[in-house]
Amino acid sequence: MLDLYFEDVTGSVSEDIVDLVASVLNHAAKMEKCNANTEVSVTFMNDEEIKIVNAEYRGKDSATDVISFALEEMGEGEVAIVQQQGMPVVLGDIVISVETAKRQASEYGHDLRREIGFLALHGFLHLLGYDHMTKADEKTMFGRQDAILSSLGLER
Repeated sequence: MLDLYFEDVTGSVSEDIVDLVASVLNHAAKMEKCNANTEVSVTFMNDEEIKIVNAEYRGKDSATDVISFALEEMGEGEVAIVQQQGMPVVLGDIVISVETAKRQASEYGHDLRREIGFLALHGFLHLLGYDHMTKADEKTMFGRQDAILSSLGLER
C-alpha cells in the first residue's frame, strides 16, 4: 500500500474523491508491482495556481489538468538519490487542477470522480516513467491507463 499525502488548496475536494484517488493509486501501484514502502503526494489546485506551476516548471503560461514531478527522475547536473535501507521510495508529486477536471468531465460526458481518478492515474504513471512523447510510448501508456481504469470500472 502506498503512503499517500493529500493537500487540497481549493478546499473543494470531497472526502469521497480523496478516497477514490487513494483507491486508484493503490490499485495501480499493485498492478505495476511498486515497492510496498512508496510515497506519493497529491495536491489539488485551481487553474490560476496550476498555471503558475506550469509556467515556472514547464515554461508553459497556461493552466493544465495534471502535472507530475518525479523525484527519482534526474535532470542535468543532478545527483542520483540513493535509497537507504528501510526508507521509503518517494516517487514524487501529482498536481491536479480541479477547475480543469470539472470542465473536462463535462466535455467528456462523465462525472468529476472519474475525471480526477483518471488524472491521478495519468500523473502516477508519469511518476513511474511512462510517457507519451512518441506514438509507441503513447500507445503503451494509454493502454496501461485504460487497463487499470477498466479493472476499477472507471471507463469513459
